[in-house]
Amino acid sequence: MRKTTAAIAALLLSAAAAAANPYKPYEGTTLVVNFPAHPHYDAVMKVLPDFTKETGIEVEVDQLEYLKMREKQTLELTKAEGDYDLISYVVFSKADYVFADQLENLAKYFMNPKLADPKWDASDIIDGYMQNIGVAGGEKGYLPGKTGSLFGLPFGAETSALGYRTDIFEKHGLPVPKTYDDMIELACLIPQLEPGMGGLASRAASGQHASHAFLLHLAPLGGKIFDDAWNPVMNSEAGIKAAETLKKIVDCGPEGAKSFGQAEALASFLQGKSAMYLDTTAIAGQVNDPSRSQVVGKVAWAPHPAGVRQASQTGGFGIAIPKNAKNKEAAFLLMQWLTSAATDKKIALAGGNPIRYSTHSDSEVFAKMPWMGEFGVAVQNADPDWRPIIPVWGKINADLGTQLSKVLTEGLDPKEALDGVAERTRTIMKDAGYYTWSE
Repeated sequence: MRKTTAAIAALLLSAAAAAANPYKPYEGTTLVVNFPAHPHYDAVMKVLPDFTKETGIEVEVDQLEYLKMREKQTLELTKAEGDYDLISYVVFSKADYVFADQLENLAKYFMNPKLADPKWDASDIIDGYMQNIGVAGGEKGYLPGKTGSLFGLPFGAETSALGYRTDIFEKHGLPVPKTYDDMIELACLIPQLEPGMGGLASRAASGQHASHAFLLHLAPLGGKIFDDAWNPVMNSEAGIKAAETLKKIVDCGPEGAKSFGQAEALASFLQGKSAMYLDTTAIAGQVNDPSRSQVVGKVAWAPHPAGVRQASQTGGFGIAIPKNAKNKEAAFLLMQWLTSAATDKKIALAGGNPIRYSTHSDSEVFAKMPWMGEFGVAVQNADPDWRPIIPVWGKINADLGTQLSKVLTEGLDPKEALDGVAERTRTIMKDAGYYTWSE
């Protein structure tokens, strides 16, 4: 009798365990995902096998260089049935994909008690990242608001912070800059104190690099690309100051600074040719990698300096489920697992970019990567609206980058350059219908 009772109890426990396993219905499924070749996703690849061990769901990864990834997605998302169950997208693509109705609205997945993990804790995800990368349809069409919806989750998101050479700063008794005035003063003083060294490494090359660098300064200096009625205002007093600030930084920068893209600016800092670096936090892991860096142990981090306000950038990558995916529910389970607190910590320890407040303050993460303390401050100031994420932004951004390059390399007057961009931007916006209800 006791044996029978024990057997029944064991069966009941086994049945309860099976019923409590939300992954059970999807065991044996193979998900095909599309990720970029990027340091964050390299870290993801190290922990991804854990998902299969825990769930029984296989994952096949198509990892491509970003531009090739975007080209492949442009083709895949237009098919009746696509090859990808989960995709990574750069923040610029959010507007294009949502506007074309190519991404799943995630509401029904988070409403499904069989899929949504009640311990996932959305409140722990960095607000600026979620707003910038995941939400569309709210304020201005690309920000949260009463009409907004969630179409993706931040994954490989980043903000901006100031990296600086502690040895150089200590040698000359320099204070860590807290304001833009302090930063610009030091950017031009350091080349005098250290001949041959640039003050601050920055992107500057024609196109998106010059535009990115301008936007990096525009938000903290109080500027915007548009006002609330979609009037172009990049040529405001704040916009002109941002362009002048960028020119000052480049003029006081390392040799060749006027042609720097992101890779060149980073290389200048890692090779010890620049004393400061103001840009994405995604590069922090490379600073202490002896195979890439000549300044190991000589760099500390500080929040993005304040202008008229504290405002660091938001950007990077997110993940979403295509409308034409074959295995949407299993893809949601993978998405949820990847962005959970436990996995976010694992990815951070493997060298990725965390998206949760809790990871930035985790003692184990902090012990291995002490800069996470400063990054935790930076994410509090991450501005989800530091650039507009609208379908026509690509055209405007290209024009802005071209004209700013002329400011940096040909001496074009910043006001003249930005006035021209504003005029052409108004035409683009009019043709796209942004003034339909106001004219």
